[in-house]
Parts: sequence; structure tokens; C-alpha cells
Amino acid sequence: MGVMVAMAVCFAKPSPLSFQTGDAVTLFPRHGIKWAVRSTRLSTRRVAVRASGVKGAKLVTLVGKGGAGKTTAAVLAAQYYASTGMRTCLLIQSQDPTADVLLGQKLGSAPSSFRNGNLTAFRLETTKMIIEPLAQIKSADARQNFSQGALDEIKGEELSVLPGMDPILAMGAIERLTGFTGGLFKGMGKKDDKDYDVVVYDGLSSDEIFRMFGSAERARWYVNRFRSIAEKTDAGRVALPSVLRLMESAFLDESKGTTRSTNEIWDATNRILQRVVETFQDPNRFSCFLVTNPSNSISVDTALRYWGCATQAGVHVAGALYPFSSTEATPPDADFGKKFVPLPVAGLPYVSFASPPNWDEVVGRLSKEAKGIMSGTSQGGSIPAPVTFDQAARTVTLFLPGFQKSDIKLSQVLVFFH
Repeated sequence: MGVMVAMAVCFAKPSPLSFQTGDAVTLFPRHGIKWAVRSTRLSTRRVAVRASGVKGAKLVTLVGKGGAGKTTAAVLAAQYYASTGMRTCLLIQSQDPTADVLLGQKLGSAPSSFRNGNLTAFRLETTKMIIEPLAQIKSADARQNFSQGALDEIKGEELSVLPGMDPILAMGAIERLTGFTGGLFKGMGKKDDKDYDVVVYDGLSSDEIFRMFGSAERARWYVNRFRSIAEKTDAGRVALPSVLRLMESAFLDESKGTTRSTNEIWDATNRILQRVVETFQDPNRFSCFLVTNPSNSISVDTALRYWGCATQAGVHVAGALYPFSSTEATPPDADFGKKFVPLPVAGLPYVSFASPPNWDEVVGRLSKEAKGIMSGTSQGGSIPAPVTFDQAARTVTLFLPGFQKSDIKLSQVLVFFH
């Protein structure tokens, strides 16, 4: 079950472990995420979501070990949402043909329609998505005359995909469909013609999903640090205004024109990143489901680990799902569900790959618990805050399921208690 440990990590038992004053902790080094607490005065800053009033589609994604049924669960979730009348979009970002088989149609970059138009599905292809942001940059360059026409020589069709481009362009596509920055960011392309109620995203990998959706908070650190360095150097003070105005013209909202000062552009960037952080913590705008196989202990341990990763990335985990492997499969024992307390847990009906399934029949076999998890009405128990400060005990407690003490490395950053 999810448990808590003071100053460091969640263990297999809910007993806190205290470190001495002056310790700090670097968590999740595999994903480049560092948490360091400098003062207990941060206890007044809660991990909370403000009611932003911004309308947009809810984003749903699924994570789990390969082979656990993540893509199958994504297609089933999309079918369920569409069956309730919600305008649903299914995004597939891999060459895995699972979704094609389940939908009975090969997906491409052009949208395919299902369930009388309630469900739209397509595959994100980086080689095609890369063309639109290049066009945006060229258009901005023409207005700012930054490269003096040199960018016009670059053709989108000749660009190759480099490592890291897939998630960046996927974020642009998701922004176009969901508007998770509240309209502050123009995204990697034009606003989609169709408005959706929910977007189900089946990403390249679970690790990449956490890097994507947890990147905004880390990006804020880089932006602020880069700003400080740029303003202290002659080269930065000379080149930075032109670069910022090019990026503003290409990607930021143009409703205020291009007359903003560099400070205003920096502030606008910070507002965008803060809005993204809030979106991925808001259960009304974002949900992440763990997918696991109860009969495979490694799959279960991986799901728990990903729960801890999600906590560190600052994304909302709504529940755990386990697809049945056959029509004769029996529910797991009670110990399985206890491992995920306080998350709600539910099974998903078996889906055959022999031929495109009858989705009305499959959706009809969804349990009340599974529907509750997918719709967000099944909240389970109260999930502890990711970070809890205790000034009296001079400790910091982190909620980190699936991690052991050996996974945590102490950094040299000091923690000061006042």
C-alpha cells in the first residue's frame, strides 16, 4: 500500500523515517527530478489546485508495465466515454498495431470517426507534426526579421526526427486538443476544429509520460535560472530580447501584440508553466490510471513504482485498473487491492483480439467500480499530501509509494529549520 517516510521515501510499512536537520533528498534521478527543501516556511505553500475557471477537455492517460494491457485499457476507456455521449478523442503515439486491431481500422494522422462521431481516433506522427511549428517559427521570423530570410531555406519535409522531439510535439498536439494552458500558449499547431470533452492519450512509454507531464515545474526552474544568467551577461542582454520576441511571436498568445517588454514575456512564460502544473494536479482536468496484471508480481510492483513516480512528477493518479486475461479469469485476492490503498481498484472486462470486439457488449460488462474510476466519481480513500512539513518535529514527510530507502540519494543541499 502507499506509505510515508519522513524526509525521504515511502516504504512497505507506514512508519516514518526521520533524517537530521541539514539533510536534503534527491528523488527520482532516473527522470531528472530533484526535490530539495530549504526552509520549513515552505509549509505554508500547499500542493493545491486553484479553480481557474478555464474550460477545456479533460486529459486522461494510462501507465503500466509493457504487456499489462495499457493500450487495450486506453481504447476501452475511450469507448466508454464515447458511449456516455462525451465527445472523445483517442490519441495513439506508437507504431503498435493494438489499437488498429481493436478498432478494426488502421489509424493514421487523419482522424477516424467511431460511435456515430462521438469517438475520434488518430495516430500522432512526429514526421508530420514537425512541419507546423516550423511554419510558425518562419512566420514569426518574417515579422521580426530575425534570421533575415535564412529560415526560408529550411523545408519541413527534409527534417529528421531527433531524440526528444516526440514528446515535445505530442505536448503541442495535446495543448491544441485540450487547451491546458488556458489559451496562453498557441501550441504546436492551430486549434482543432472539433471541441472534445475528454482526450485519452496512449503515449510512447510510461517513463516518457511522466517526463512530459512533470516537465513544467522543472522548466520553471530552468527559465528562472536562464533569465538570471542572461541578465548578468553582455551577450545575454544584447541577444535575449530578439530571441524572446521571436519565441513570443511564434508560440505565445498574440492578443496583446508584440510590444511586451522582456520582463512581461518572462512573466507570461512563468504563467504558462504554472497553469500547466495546476492542470496536471487538477482531477477535473487530468487523470492518470495505473494498469497492472494481478497475476504478475513484477507488473504490480511496476505499477506501484509508477504511482510514486507520478507523485514526484506532480500528476494526479485517479485509480488502478487490471484487464482480465480471459473470460474465465477470476478476480485477484484481497491482498492485491490492499497494495494500492487508498486508490480505488477495479477490473476491466476481457477483450478478444480474434476480431474487432463488439464494443457495446464490452462496455456493457464494465463494472460499477471501473465506471466510477474512469468517470472520477470513485475517489477511494484520502490520499496523503505529497509533502508534509512538521516544524515541531523538524521533519519533512514525503508520500512516495513503491520506493525503498535504497532508492534515495541524499544531496548536499541544506535544509534549514527556523
